[in-house]
Order: sequence, then C-alpha cells, then structure tokens
Amino acid sequence: MKKIMILFAHPAYHKSRINKTLINAIKDLDGVTINNLYEKYPDFFIDIPVEQELLAEHDIIIWQHPFYWYSAPALVKEWMDLVLQHGFAYGTQGRALEGKWALSSISTGGRKEVYCTEGKNHYTINEFLAPFHQSVNLCRMQYLPPFVVHGSHTLAQDQLKTCAANYRSLILLLRDSKINPAIFENIEYINEIIKQDA
Repeated sequence: MKKIMILFAHPAYHKSRINKTLINAIKDLDGVTINNLYEKYPDFFIDIPVEQELLAEHDIIIWQHPFYWYSAPALVKEWMDLVLQHGFAYGTQGRALEGKWALSSISTGGRKEVYCTEGKNHYTINEFLAPFHQSVNLCRMQYLPPFVVHGSHTLAQDQLKTCAANYRSLILLLRDSKINPAIFENIEYINEIIKQDA
C-alpha cells in the first residue's frame, strides 16, 4: 500500500463546496494524510523540517487547491519555495523525493472549453500547470496528469457526489498500486482512468 499525502491549500475552506466535498470523501482512508496548510500555517511560518519529514514518509504527493489566478493559493508557492530545498529535493545530493509520484488536484469555476487555444483562457490546464510539472521533474519525481473539476460553482448536488466518488476511487487506485504508469502518456486528466476502471 502506497502512502499518499494531500497537500491541501484553501484560504477560504469554510466557503468551499467542491474542495470540502472532496476532502470529506477521502479523509477516512488508511494510508492517506491530509496536510491542511492554511489550518496548520495561518501565519505562513512553515516548519520546514516537519514538512520535509512528511514528504520523505509518503510515496505520492497531491497538491489539492482551487485554481486561483491560473495557479495555486499563495501558501502553496511559499511551501514550495521553502520546503523543496537544494540538497533535499534537488541538486546532486538532493534525492529525498526521487521516484515518488506527484500530481495536482484542482477545482476551477471555468468550463473545460475555455481552457484551450481557442478558448477565453488561451491555454490548457496542463499548460498552466507547467511550473508544477517542471518542479516535480527537477525533484526526480514523476508528474501525473491532474485531477480537475471544472465548473465548480455550478455543480448540482448529484454532480458533487459524483466528483467525490471519482476522487475517492482515484485515491484508492493510487494507494493500492492499481494503475499502470504507461497510461499517463495518453491522457489529459487523470479523471479519465476512473471512467476506464468503472
């Protein structure tokens, strides 16, 4: 069983519909640690050794957050700047994360069709996530396609439940090593493997 850490960051969690639903769907799973950054570090003073130890203890790292301004909430960037240090996460001696998997789990109010060359946002979600992808590469980890919830503000209750069930299924597949890594090369979002396994 692989150990999964959810690096969760939502500065207004009490207002969230989708992220609260997703977290509630997985919080009881064995082998899953939910590391709530805004709850843990409201002052932004990140305990670097604690965070590095958590990273070392887990096999799969998931950045879960709303897609703020085509990126992540500020605390995620602060966490990356401080925790992913040279000599720990990258560099000749920085091999603590080598071989681990990482992915982004994001929610966005925009529909999928606005995230393309012809759409209002001009770029795909994966293009916007390039800094995460390259950071993971630098740390000698494997970056998986993202889990994405589009149109999060307009989801009906039954759609929220479906998203939660899909997320739980994904976490279980990852935790129990039931995914062939070769499949990642041919999919845009990791959501697609849920449909294939259903």
